[in-house]
Amino acid sequence: MYGGGVSDAHGHGHGGHGHGHGMTADTDRRWLGIALALILGFMAVEVVVGIAAQSLALISDAAHMLTDAASIVLALIAMRLAARPARGSYTFGLKRTEILSAQANGLTLLLLAAWLTYEAVRRLIDPPEVEGGLVLVTALVGIVVNVAAAWAISHANRSSLNVEGAFQHILNDLYSFIATAVAGAVVLLTGFARADAIASLIVVGLMVKAGVGLVRQSGRIFLEASPAGIDPDVVGDRLVSFGQVDEVHDLHVWEITSGEVALSAHVLVERGADCHSLRRDLELALAGDYGITHTTLQVDHAATHAAPVPVDVTVLPMAPGHCRQSHGPVHREEPHAH
Repeated sequence: MYGGGVSDAHGHGHGGHGHGHGMTADTDRRWLGIALALILGFMAVEVVVGIAAQSLALISDAAHMLTDAASIVLALIAMRLAARPARGSYTFGLKRTEILSAQANGLTLLLLAAWLTYEAVRRLIDPPEVEGGLVLVTALVGIVVNVAAAWAISHANRSSLNVEGAFQHILNDLYSFIATAVAGAVVLLTGFARADAIASLIVVGLMVKAGVGLVRQSGRIFLEASPAGIDPDVVGDRLVSFGQVDEVHDLHVWEITSGEVALSAHVLVERGADCHSLRRDLELALAGDYGITHTTLQVDHAATHAAPVPVDVTVLPMAPGHCRQSHGPVHREEPHAH
């Protein structure tokens, strides 16, 4: 059954957007709130213990937990802003605040990784005395807290890049506590103080990987690249495979926010074809094949003799029934395609 939105007489399809597995925004906020409370409570304890134990690994974990908390706060704020209805000049509402939040999460991971790299190298050169016992016990407790926080966030809608950004922060913090626990055990059993700094460098590598991924994904959305897994050329070829469709111009596929894909295109059909019926068929195919329900399809009859059109120039029709020629990628029906 087609779940797309209602289409008006001008070929504008309006599709809804919701959570992929039935979660509500209130449920997401509740799970994020639980994770935030766990992180803030343990972070305060870890700062005190890290200073007492002179452990860079614990202090870096605490700093990372601070960014965890900030990422969740940003996610909660962005969710509230994104839920506001579209009005005035914000015709899509404030949905892209979620992507701003995800990009901020990625950038903070990269900036924190740079600072921790500097501190870790400095401590490799001149390692301080580290209380291995305190580091080990605190890290083990931190693992439990982060597992609980990650479990809470996993119940929210992770198809949102915003929530995924907060989850990646928590997951990286969990890895960092595991590395810190190993370092604490090494220091306690062997006295090798540099293990603390080495653990920090391992965490840095994980942070860079997650941070680059978030920045790249959010950057693609800001640059309005086609979503991963959707090739505009393939979509264009699919549209011209329909009977009575001659060409597809100005095909654009982009994400308004994570998981909400939009498409617009100019479709030229054979003279005498039913434009509205074809448009409905194309919308059904886009929804069924690619999950794209937010569509704007301009369907016109192809002119028998179309005059050449210079690049970057659009010619408007002079009378009803004439074809509107436009620039951009063109998908044409091949001979004997039907």
